[in-house]
Amino acid sequence: MPEQSIPQARTPDAPTAEPVSRASGISRRALLGTAGATGLVLGAAGGAVGYASAPAGATPLTSVGEGRAMFHGKHQPGITEGLQARGHLVAFDLAAGAGRKEAAALLRRWSTTAERLMAGEAAPHGDTDVARDAGPSSLTITFGFGYSFFGRTGLENQRPGALDPLPDFSSDHLDKSRSDGDLWVQIGANDALVAFHALRAIQKDAGSAARVRWQMNGFNRSPGATAHPMTARNLMGQLDGTRNPKPADADFDQRIFVPASGEPAWMAHGSYAVVRRIRMLLDDWEKLSLAAQEQVIGRRKADGAPLSGGDETTPMDLEKTDAHGGYVVPLNAHARITRPDKNGGAAMLRRPFSYHDGIDADGTPDAGLLFICWQADPLRGFVPVQRKLDRGDALSKYIRHEASGLFAVPGGAANGEYVGQRLLEG
Repeated sequence: MPEQSIPQARTPDAPTAEPVSRASGISRRALLGTAGATGLVLGAAGGAVGYASAPAGATPLTSVGEGRAMFHGKHQPGITEGLQARGHLVAFDLAAGAGRKEAAALLRRWSTTAERLMAGEAAPHGDTDVARDAGPSSLTITFGFGYSFFGRTGLENQRPGALDPLPDFSSDHLDKSRSDGDLWVQIGANDALVAFHALRAIQKDAGSAARVRWQMNGFNRSPGATAHPMTARNLMGQLDGTRNPKPADADFDQRIFVPASGEPAWMAHGSYAVVRRIRMLLDDWEKLSLAAQEQVIGRRKADGAPLSGGDETTPMDLEKTDAHGGYVVPLNAHARITRPDKNGGAAMLRRPFSYHDGIDADGTPDAGLLFICWQADPLRGFVPVQRKLDRGDALSKYIRHEASGLFAVPGGAANGEYVGQRLLEG
């Protein structure tokens, strides 16, 4: 669970001015909580009210409901946008006998549905009316291909080398039935009903071509829950993602996205998503004192500042010692181990969801993190960091990796295209 990456609620390239709603006196940035996330387009107040123009006298959508991400673009949506309040991750396997033709038809259906729902419109057929009175609510729908997809569609020669299976890690306790898959869909929105509506539409569109392999549901803080947007907190109560790469960084695209000249050609402007279900052993974690928790992480719990001093963004002083000569930031602290400069510059963009799936029979909570990280090459992003964590991270005794997947996520679809068209029809 490398600390370098959960995206911050604020966005580094957002404008500094914060227009204030006359009705509420609350800035739009504070209300959204995602602070002008990349790719987010806000309509005028009083715009669409769930599938139709606002009738005379209708109550305008709040800025949460009117937030809209664009389906068509250089990259797929759901990668650089800010954290969303509700998420669904679902993997599909192609049905027996389904191949390249059926997969192409499915991605065409899915893309049409995604474009309409992200615009706040009804599904193209059989809409359930679940989201009829809601706006787009920053809905994003993202599609990816797993390793097995290429064998099932006769496209082995187009399988990227970067999609080779992840190595085994000693801390893994993976449930194979909840790992991998031919196809992967990530759904995120700032309204739970909008996210569920999209999930049902995608599941119904699969028809006889594919069946659900696994599904996971997650959440983040709701927009507007805090007047001071900050780095997200996870279920351990830690600020998580202080060192996430930022779109304003000069090398951001190089680290996160496949270049236009990359191989295979159909992955141009795409990215690779590592998906891990990481259970947090909260009962054990919460028995630790505050000081012990901070030693495990290497940062103060209250504000995310390094134990070496300063505030959240202050560079960590790894050489600072205490009065007894010991390192202030312990050698096995999570924040020390995951630093990019200690991992050959390895970087990934994390955009996760927390989850809580109830209580086990022994009374322990089944809760943790749906870890999603994006990188141009997982062998240079996720793998070296996780290998190092596997060898001695103090946090490892309080978490358990229970499911895993790696997916090739192609670039965004141009107008008139569907996602994956360059692969399936190239």
